[in-house]
Amino acid sequence: MGWAGPDAPARPDRPAAAILTPDLLLAAYRIGVFPMADPDGDVAWYAPDPRAVLPLDAFHVSKTLAKTVRRGEFEVVVDRDFEGTMRACAAPAPDRPETWISDELVEAYVSLHEWGYAHSVECWQDGAFAGGLYGVALKGAFFGESMVTRVRDASKVALVHLVERLRAGGFRLLDTQMSTPHLARFGVVEIPRATFERRLALALATEADWSAIDTLDGDER
Repeated sequence: MGWAGPDAPARPDRPAAAILTPDLLLAAYRIGVFPMADPDGDVAWYAPDPRAVLPLDAFHVSKTLAKTVRRGEFEVVVDRDFEGTMRACAAPAPDRPETWISDELVEAYVSLHEWGYAHSVECWQDGAFAGGLYGVALKGAFFGESMVTRVRDASKVALVHLVERLRAGGFRLLDTQMSTPHLARFGVVEIPRATFERRLALALATEADWSAIDTLDGDER
């Protein structure tokens, strides 16, 4: 399941071929723009209005999902296989025969991951990848890019752990780009583009720590 959708309005509507670098990606995220590829592989920039965000203080977890998290059915890790997670998100699915994640995007985001800005939250079960998500962490903002499930509830569990990590690290904004009925159940709301830009500016003025949760003990979490 992707956090971005193919019907998002583009701004500007021009291909990004041959210039999709980590520097360009970071510059785009700083102004609230993200890339997506069409079925032919051409990349354009998107800036939805309204924009969907998940307020970290209003994240909703159902009782059923909370029980699944507590049972510890999955080993939840970060950045074990970022590229593999991204390629799993790109793989065709019954409800999504085509992907907006091209090889060019994979290469660019893997480079961004190597720079320390792109991260994955992964669920593993019996030694196999079960699902997860990936996105970009920049100052106090996390930009969710895509989610995937191979085992029931795996991506949902990954999202729960993502929110826990962002809260612990002092993040102020979780951008989901587009809203879906699935994401709305977690508390995702749509806000005007101008409001998003103001919240983004505040988040980018905040120093956050992606790894802060790794230094906490169980009681502090």
